[in-house]
Amino acid sequence: MDQHQVVSENYANPKTCFFHVLFKAGALAFYILSALFVNNFVIIFVITVLLAALDFWVVKNVSGRILVGLRWWNEIDDEGNSVWKFECLDGESLARMNKKDSWLFWWTLYLTAAAWIVLGIFSLIRLHADYLLVVGVCLSLSIANIVGFTKCNKDAKKNVADWTRTTLLSSGVRSTIQSAFGV
Repeated sequence: MDQHQVVSENYANPKTCFFHVLFKAGALAFYILSALFVNNFVIIFVITVLLAALDFWVVKNVSGRILVGLRWWNEIDDEGNSVWKFECLDGESLARMNKKDSWLFWWTLYLTAAAWIVLGIFSLIRLHADYLLVVGVCLSLSIANIVGFTKCNKDAKKNVADWTRTTLLSSGVRSTIQSAFGV
């Protein structure tokens, strides 16, 4: 066996990844399959939106924190204004995040929204305005998470850049001092 063989990185949080994908797939699968087997729009609406809301909550409050180290929320201040809050780990912690976990998080976030858009187009083509309502609610929840985490990610990238710059600067200063004093 070659000692220089590259070991592929595994998921650091497989359970979180599983549930991150489960609720997305559950909402999409129920919506698609229910059209074949259930003939009651109210049941389809309630269960699909409930699954999408569970997905929204899991992504926003659990998998976003664990898989990519990001968190967002919205508050109403004392004057009644809506204020978005973004939180991310420090630069060192963000730099250590698992790449596979991050990749799964971002791709499923965008692919789910794309799938809801395609299903919305099918609802338009079939002239099913009621099903378009279901898709609209689910797509809104997906887009809210995309917007929130994208804004968090911009702050996170700035934190990583600041941490890297600080670390390189301090290690550069340290090596200069060490070489100057022969330490």
